[in-house]
Amino acid sequence: MTAKIIDGKIIAADLRARVADEVARVRREHNLVPGLAVVLVGNDPASEVYVRSKHTQTQAAGMASFEHKLPADVSQADLLTVVAKLNRDPAVHGILVQLPLPKGLDTEAVINAIDPAKDVDGLHPNNAGRLAGGFQALSPCTPLGCIILTKSVHASLEGLNAVVIGRSNLVGRPLVQLLLNENATVTIAHSRSRDLPGIVKRADLVYAAVGRPEMVRGDWLKPGATVIDIGINRIPKDDGKTRLVGDVAYQEALGVAGAVTPVPGGVGQMTVACLLVNTLRAACAIAGLPKPAV
Repeated sequence: MTAKIIDGKIIAADLRARVADEVARVRREHNLVPGLAVVLVGNDPASEVYVRSKHTQTQAAGMASFEHKLPADVSQADLLTVVAKLNRDPAVHGILVQLPLPKGLDTEAVINAIDPAKDVDGLHPNNAGRLAGGFQALSPCTPLGCIILTKSVHASLEGLNAVVIGRSNLVGRPLVQLLLNENATVTIAHSRSRDLPGIVKRADLVYAAVGRPEMVRGDWLKPGATVIDIGINRIPKDDGKTRLVGDVAYQEALGVAGAVTPVPGGVGQMTVACLLVNTLRAACAIAGLPKPAV
């Protein structure tokens, strides 16, 4: 048996196309153009790549894209001033401050300063609390993408046993809440969990978000399980170059799992697409319009 490969590129492209259709509709029917503002502090190369990708895809979806590039030595006060200005700007419906921020800046204070209605990263305590309570909220993009990828394999997640390995505020914790909202039975595991292979072995759905290259082995998996690999790790090759791998031993998983996401080409593709979904949803909510059909 060889696992089905869950192609994030195809699923993300389909999602972006559906977002673009909805953006065109709200523009036509309500004269509303969703706007996303991205704030980049410093010149971290990986962050710059992400920001360029977001800008390109935002414009391709028919949305307005606003970029604010600040020097690495910007003061906390000046950064908060930019956020406050974006909060007040009626053309901006989504605000994303690219993380991580340079040392010396208070990430928590910056996140807390974003208007929760425009918090398309889903990190503001208001959104995190609403999600934890089972209420409507803007959810972090990567967990949202994980749910969409899983639903490409399972029409319903109801009653399935899910294990989330990793408990970060960005991925693990919100993913647990989204799975609970889908009526899955959820275990959250982490580096200090006892008998992690045994916990994973019982799961129909496995989500790996620990940041350890190929930690989840093929013999940990229940035959036929769906595996969503959220890890992105760079490891050295024999020729001195590097290659990207996930948190799951991919080749081993292919022989056991029912379906598995590749790295790259899986979850990463969905994150920006879900950012567009959140921006569209935020724009409609702020304008008092019904939730869009994405």
